[in-house]
Amino acid sequence: MAVPIVKPVLLATTTHEWTGGEKIPATGGCILVLNHISHVDPFTAAHIVWDHGRVPRYLAKSGLFRNRALGFFMRAAGQIPVERLSVNAVGAYDAAVAAVRAGECVVVYPEGTITRDPGGWPMTGKSGAARIALATGCPVIPIGQWGAQELLAPYAKKPDLFPRKRIRMIVGDPVPLDDLLAQEVTPPVVQQATARIMAAVVSLVEEIRGETAPAERFDMRKAGVREIGNPGRPEPHEPGEDPA
Repeated sequence: MAVPIVKPVLLATTTHEWTGGEKIPATGGCILVLNHISHVDPFTAAHIVWDHGRVPRYLAKSGLFRNRALGFFMRAAGQIPVERLSVNAVGAYDAAVAAVRAGECVVVYPEGTITRDPGGWPMTGKSGAARIALATGCPVIPIGQWGAQELLAPYAKKPDLFPRKRIRMIVGDPVPLDDLLAQEVTPPVVQQATARIMAAVVSLVEEIRGETAPAERFDMRKAGVREIGNPGRPEPHEPGEDPA
Protein backbone atom coordinates (compact mmCIF):
# COMPACT_ATOMS: atom_id res chain seq x y z
CA MET A 1 0.00 0.00 0.00
CA ALA A 2 2.91 2.37 0.67
CA VAL A 3 4.39 2.20 -2.82
CA PRO A 4 1.47 3.80 -4.75
CA ILE A 5 1.33 6.54 -2.12
CA VAL A 6 4.99 7.36 -1.51
CA LYS A 7 6.52 6.80 -4.94
CA PRO A 8 4.32 9.31 -6.84
CA VAL A 9 5.12 11.93 -4.19
CA LEU A 10 8.85 11.32 -4.62
CA LEU A 11 8.57 11.47 -8.40
CA ALA A 12 6.67 14.76 -8.13
CA THR A 13 9.15 16.41 -5.75
CA THR A 14 12.53 14.90 -6.68
CA THR A 15 14.65 13.77 -9.56
CA HIS A 16 17.31 11.16 -9.04
CA GLU A 17 20.78 10.25 -10.19
CA TRP A 18 21.62 6.70 -9.21
CA THR A 19 24.90 4.97 -9.86
CA GLY A 20 25.70 1.33 -9.19
CA GLY A 21 22.20 0.21 -8.24
CA GLU A 22 22.90 -3.17 -9.82
CA LYS A 23 25.28 -3.83 -6.90
CA ILE A 24 22.30 -4.24 -4.56
CA PRO A 25 22.02 -8.05 -4.29
CA ALA A 26 19.02 -9.36 -6.21
CA THR A 27 18.36 -12.07 -3.64
CA GLY A 28 19.54 -13.20 -0.23
CA GLY A 29 20.13 -11.52 3.07
CA CYS A 30 22.18 -8.33 2.99
CA ILE A 31 22.73 -5.05 4.81
CA LEU A 32 22.62 -1.66 3.10
CA VAL A 33 24.43 1.08 5.02
CA LEU A 34 23.87 4.78 4.26
CA ASN A 35 24.85 8.17 5.60
CA HIS A 36 21.94 9.93 7.33
CA ILE A 37 21.22 13.54 6.33
CA SER A 38 17.45 14.04 6.64
CA HIS A 39 14.33 12.51 8.14
CA VAL A 40 13.10 12.04 4.57
CA ASP A 41 16.08 10.04 3.34
CA PRO A 42 14.61 6.66 4.38
CA PHE A 43 11.96 7.31 1.72
CA THR A 44 14.47 8.30 -0.96
CA ALA A 45 16.60 5.28 -0.02
CA ALA A 46 13.55 3.02 -0.24
CA HIS A 47 13.00 4.36 -3.75
CA ILE A 48 16.31 3.06 -5.08
CA VAL A 49 16.00 -0.23 -3.18
CA TRP A 50 12.45 -0.89 -4.41
CA ASP A 51 13.28 0.03 -7.99
CA HIS A 52 16.11 -2.51 -7.92
CA GLY A 53 13.81 -5.32 -6.91
CA ARG A 54 14.17 -5.49 -3.13
CA VAL A 55 11.85 -4.68 -0.24
CA PRO A 56 13.76 -2.66 2.38
CA ARG A 57 13.48 -3.57 6.06
CA TYR A 58 14.45 -0.66 8.27
CA LEU A 59 15.76 -0.36 11.78
CA ALA A 60 13.46 2.52 12.76
CA LYS A 61 13.19 4.53 15.95
CA SER A 62 10.64 3.06 18.31
CA GLY A 63 8.67 6.28 18.70
CA LEU A 64 7.30 5.89 15.18
CA PHE A 65 5.62 2.64 16.18
CA ARG A 66 3.72 4.30 19.03
CA ASN A 67 1.45 6.04 16.55
CA ARG A 68 -1.34 3.50 16.17
CA ALA A 69 -1.92 3.91 12.42
CA LEU A 70 1.71 4.40 11.41
CA GLY A 71 2.85 1.62 13.73
CA PHE A 72 0.36 -0.79 12.15
CA PHE A 73 1.69 -0.17 8.65
CA MET A 74 5.33 -0.26 9.71
CA ARG A 75 4.92 -3.60 11.47
CA ALA A 76 2.95 -4.97 8.52
CA ALA A 77 5.85 -3.96 6.27
CA GLY A 78 8.31 -5.81 8.50
CA GLN A 79 10.11 -2.76 9.88
CA ILE A 80 12.11 -3.24 13.08
CA PRO A 81 11.66 -0.90 16.08
CA VAL A 82 14.80 0.24 17.90
CA GLU A 83 14.88 1.66 21.42
CA ARG A 84 18.30 3.22 21.14
CA LEU A 85 20.45 3.86 24.23
CA SER A 86 18.36 1.21 25.98
CA VAL A 87 18.90 -2.41 27.00
CA ASN A 88 15.92 -3.18 24.74
CA ALA A 89 18.09 -2.35 21.70
CA VAL A 90 19.30 -5.95 21.88
CA GLY A 91 15.89 -7.04 20.63
CA ALA A 92 16.35 -4.95 17.48
CA TYR A 93 19.75 -6.53 16.87
CA ASP A 94 18.28 -10.03 17.23
CA ALA A 95 15.41 -9.14 14.90
CA ALA A 96 17.80 -7.71 12.30
CA VAL A 97 19.98 -10.83 12.43
CA ALA A 98 16.90 -13.02 12.00
CA ALA A 99 15.71 -10.90 9.05
CA VAL A 100 19.06 -11.16 7.29
CA ARG A 101 19.19 -14.91 7.86
CA ALA A 102 15.68 -15.12 6.37
CA GLY A 103 16.96 -13.47 3.19
CA GLU A 104 15.77 -9.93 3.84
CA CYS A 105 17.41 -6.68 2.74
CA VAL A 106 17.99 -4.68 5.94
CA VAL A 107 18.78 -0.96 5.80
CA VAL A 108 20.94 0.50 8.57
CA TYR A 109 22.10 4.06 9.22
CA PRO A 110 25.31 3.30 11.12
CA GLU A 111 25.61 6.83 12.49
CA GLY A 112 22.45 6.10 14.47
CA THR A 113 20.93 9.53 13.85
CA ILE A 114 21.04 12.45 11.42
CA THR A 115 24.60 13.74 11.16
CA ARG A 116 25.59 16.52 13.52
CA ASP A 117 28.69 17.31 11.49
CA PRO A 118 28.57 21.03 10.57
CA GLY A 119 29.37 20.20 6.94
CA GLY A 120 26.89 17.35 6.69
CA TRP A 121 29.60 14.69 6.51
CA PRO A 122 29.14 11.22 8.02
CA MET A 123 30.04 11.02 11.70
CA THR A 124 31.69 8.20 13.61
CA GLY A 125 29.73 4.99 13.23
CA LYS A 126 28.02 2.77 15.75
CA SER A 127 28.62 -0.95 15.78
CA GLY A 128 25.17 -2.33 14.93
CA ALA A 129 25.71 -2.95 11.21
CA ALA A 130 29.13 -4.49 11.84
CA ARG A 131 27.81 -6.85 14.50
CA ILE A 132 24.92 -7.97 12.29
CA ALA A 133 27.34 -8.62 9.43
CA LEU A 134 29.79 -10.54 11.61
CA ALA A 135 26.96 -12.65 13.03
CA THR A 136 25.48 -13.54 9.64
CA GLY A 137 28.32 -13.30 7.13
CA CYS A 138 26.03 -11.37 4.81
CA PRO A 139 27.30 -8.77 2.32
CA VAL A 140 27.38 -5.16 3.53
CA ILE A 141 26.62 -2.77 0.68
CA PRO A 142 27.58 0.89 1.24
CA ILE A 143 25.51 3.69 -0.28
CA GLY A 144 26.52 7.34 -0.29
CA GLN A 145 23.72 9.87 -0.74
CA TRP A 146 23.26 13.61 -1.04
CA GLY A 147 20.32 15.91 -1.74
CA ALA A 148 17.61 14.70 0.64
CA GLN A 149 18.55 17.45 3.10
CA GLU A 150 17.46 20.01 0.50
CA LEU A 151 14.00 18.45 0.40
CA LEU A 152 13.74 18.40 4.20
CA ALA A 153 16.45 20.06 6.23
CA PRO A 154 17.48 18.28 9.45
CA TYR A 155 14.73 18.67 12.06
CA ALA A 156 12.77 21.07 9.85
CA LYS A 157 8.99 20.86 10.20
CA LYS A 158 8.14 21.70 6.58
CA PRO A 159 9.68 20.31 3.39
CA ASP A 160 10.91 22.53 0.57
CA LEU A 161 9.02 20.88 -2.29
CA PHE A 162 9.71 23.18 -5.22
CA PRO A 163 11.69 23.26 -7.36
CA ARG A 164 12.20 19.50 -7.49
CA LYS A 165 15.27 18.39 -5.59
CA ARG A 166 17.94 16.17 -7.14
CA ILE A 167 18.72 13.07 -5.07
CA ARG A 168 22.09 11.52 -5.84
CA MET A 169 23.15 8.06 -4.67
CA ILE A 170 26.13 5.85 -5.38
CA VAL A 171 26.03 2.17 -4.47
CA GLY A 172 29.47 0.77 -3.72
CA ASP A 173 31.05 -2.66 -3.75
CA PRO A 174 30.54 -4.90 -0.71
CA VAL A 175 32.68 -3.88 2.25
CA PRO A 176 35.54 -6.41 2.57
CA LEU A 177 34.97 -8.26 5.83
CA ASP A 178 35.94 -11.85 4.95
CA ASP A 179 39.15 -11.78 6.99
CA LEU A 180 37.23 -10.57 10.04
CA LEU A 181 34.56 -13.24 9.65
CA ALA A 182 37.24 -15.85 10.26
CA GLN A 183 38.11 -14.33 13.64
CA GLU A 184 36.46 -14.40 17.02
CA VAL A 185 33.99 -11.52 17.39
CA THR A 186 35.83 -9.34 19.89
CA PRO A 187 35.46 -5.58 20.47
CA PRO A 188 38.57 -4.80 18.35
CA VAL A 189 37.20 -6.91 15.48
CA VAL A 190 33.83 -5.17 15.69
CA GLN A 191 35.58 -1.79 15.81
CA GLN A 192 37.62 -2.65 12.72
CA ALA A 193 34.53 -3.78 10.81
CA THR A 194 32.72 -0.58 11.79
CA ALA A 195 35.67 1.52 10.63
CA ARG A 196 35.70 -0.20 7.23
CA ILE A 197 31.95 0.29 6.82
CA MET A 198 32.15 4.00 7.61
CA ALA A 199 35.22 4.48 5.39
CA ALA A 200 33.32 2.96 2.46
CA VAL A 201 30.30 5.21 3.02
CA VAL A 202 32.46 8.34 3.43
CA SER A 203 34.35 7.56 0.21
CA LEU A 204 31.08 7.41 -1.74
CA VAL A 205 29.84 10.67 -0.22
CA GLU A 206 33.13 12.31 -1.21
CA GLU A 207 32.60 11.07 -4.76
CA ILE A 208 29.09 12.49 -4.91
CA ARG A 209 30.06 15.85 -3.44
CA GLY A 210 33.37 16.17 -5.27
CA GLU A 211 34.98 17.15 -1.98
CA THR A 212 37.23 15.64 0.66
CA ALA A 213 35.71 14.76 4.02
CA PRO A 214 37.35 16.04 7.22
CA ALA A 215 40.31 13.93 8.33
CA GLU A 216 38.62 13.34 11.69
CA ARG A 217 34.97 12.35 11.78
CA PHE A 218 32.60 14.21 14.05
CA ASP A 219 32.11 12.35 17.33
CA MET A 220 29.00 13.33 19.28
CA ARG A 221 30.39 12.11 22.59
CA LYS A 222 33.64 14.02 22.27
CA ALA A 223 31.75 17.11 21.15
CA GLY A 224 29.29 16.84 24.05
CA VAL A 225 26.32 16.67 21.68
CA ARG A 226 23.21 14.73 22.67
CA GLU A 227 23.10 11.47 20.73
CA ILE A 228 19.36 11.29 20.09
CA GLY A 229 16.73 13.77 18.98
CA ASN A 230 16.97 17.37 17.87
CA PRO A 231 20.18 18.83 19.35
CA GLY A 232 18.51 22.25 19.39
CA ARG A 233 15.81 21.12 21.84
CA PRO A 234 16.30 20.98 25.59
CA GLU A 235 14.39 17.72 25.99
CA PRO A 236 15.46 14.36 24.56
CA HIS A 237 13.48 13.08 21.62
CA GLU A 238 12.55 9.54 20.68
CA PRO A 239 15.29 6.95 20.31
CA GLY A 240 16.90 6.41 16.92
CA GLU A 241 17.89 3.83 14.41
CA ASP A 242 21.09 1.90 15.10
CA PRO A 243 20.90 -0.84 17.76
CA ALA A 244 24.37 0.00 19.09
